[in-house]
Amino acid sequence: MAERQRFMGINKACILLIVISGMERFAFKGVASNMVTYLTDVMKMSNSSAAKTLNSWVGFTSMLPLIVAALADSYLDKYSTILASSVLYVAGLLALTSTAIRCSWNPMNKISSASSLSWSLYMISLGQGGYNPSLQAFGAEQLGDDNGLPCTSNNDQSSKKKSLFFQWWYFGVCCGSLLGVSVMSYMQDTLGWGLGFAIPTMAMVASIAMFLCGNRFYTHKQERNIDGKSFEEIIQTVKAAISKMINRWNMPTNDYNVVELELQEKALCTRDPDAIEGFRENSSENIHPFRAAKRVLHLLPVWLMLLMFAVIFQQPATFFTKQGMTMRRNIGTKFKIPPAALQSAITVSIIILMPLYDPCFIPLVRVLTRNEKGISVTQRMGIGMFLSVIAMVIAAVTERKRLQIGKETPNSKSVSFSIFWLLPQYILLGISDIFTVVGMQEFFYSEVPVRMRTTGIALYTSVFGVGSFLSALLIFLIDYFTSSRGTKTGWFSDDMNEARLDKYYWFLAVSSAISLLTFVVYCRFLKSRT
Repeated sequence: MAERQRFMGINKACILLIVISGMERFAFKGVASNMVTYLTDVMKMSNSSAAKTLNSWVGFTSMLPLIVAALADSYLDKYSTILASSVLYVAGLLALTSTAIRCSWNPMNKISSASSLSWSLYMISLGQGGYNPSLQAFGAEQLGDDNGLPCTSNNDQSSKKKSLFFQWWYFGVCCGSLLGVSVMSYMQDTLGWGLGFAIPTMAMVASIAMFLCGNRFYTHKQERNIDGKSFEEIIQTVKAAISKMINRWNMPTNDYNVVELELQEKALCTRDPDAIEGFRENSSENIHPFRAAKRVLHLLPVWLMLLMFAVIFQQPATFFTKQGMTMRRNIGTKFKIPPAALQSAITVSIIILMPLYDPCFIPLVRVLTRNEKGISVTQRMGIGMFLSVIAMVIAAVTERKRLQIGKETPNSKSVSFSIFWLLPQYILLGISDIFTVVGMQEFFYSEVPVRMRTTGIALYTSVFGVGSFLSALLIFLIDYFTSSRGTKTGWFSDDMNEARLDKYYWFLAVSSAISLLTFVVYCRFLKSRT
């Protein structure tokens, strides 16, 4: 009975879409998790160039949904957006596979291969920009309990259902990521990059076929605005609000009071009477653009404070993997652990611990907080941010130890330091994801009007997009200021025994701790005002 209650509200359509999201993550992680190795070993990029390239691509991939989702919310339905985006997604994967095969046949033609690689990666980004937020928002709609307004109560049944859905959605995503990271990194390192990219492509094609076969289970909602232009209305409302503030500064007091009275008597966005009446009649499907703009702007401070967590989120696929390449990776006499495969420790920790979150963690903290949900969404995000800081401290200490051992064998490409010493930082990042990432999904989805739910999911992914760009910018600036002129002896030196990644990790730990403190103060300020 308890198990049936745990899955209350998760219907067949939701389960199918969770499986499909896991297959998509298998395809994406099968490409992205080991891309830094492909860039350095096959494309012959330096460590810093490969990290900047990968971070820029991941940043663009994560930022694009913010644009596509706004268009999807205003003009398109989620189902059509998923199908159209999946075509681009598969086309990019096919182009990437053909590029890897051509590069293995003609390794000297690096310029052409680099151009083809760039086009294929950004085609994947375009496809994923519409696919991921639309698929997740479409999955949440299958719960069938949207009331048209942002969720404001932590105790209602709707909030519990959404929290459960997002937990299991992330669980499915992590299962797909685990297979993509562990299986595909090994195949790419041992059997070649052509086959290593072809299998994720086939997985993505299979997920699209499953999505089409599930049509009979889906609930398709009518997604019509009053005039189909909510996105433009919100932009115009923001402009009107800014203009109002400017006029307030530049206008005599008496004139300003007149304008203020006029604004109270009429709406900011002009509508015809029939449209206004339709808006009132369908308030469960629509929300006034001014209120919608205020809801989105209200999320901006939290969005900014999560950026350093997103920067830390980029380390496993870049510098953690480069660390692992220099460490002892043997199991037995023949088998070597692919460095990228250690990223699977993140997903394994999530898969093992996430099912314990509701039955074990929540009852424990409920006694302390006297909150039906155990902890609020913002508290959940804060715990994850704290754990990510601890992970970076451990990463800095471990890297310092690796450097000390490396100095004892300066001419060796690897050090006699087991790669398993990296596991604690991976596992802690996985646990932090259970708190912060799931909390972010629920927070950004629930705090926007129902007609903007795709945009809410895109706001969540855009944190990691901007975080990726910020990571690339930090690498560029630190590399510029720490490298000696004409040499590569800075923090990100190609010679890992000369690099100082430990200092970089300490920098990230301190920066993230400052963001966490700011987040705590901001949440307390909001709580004191309510």
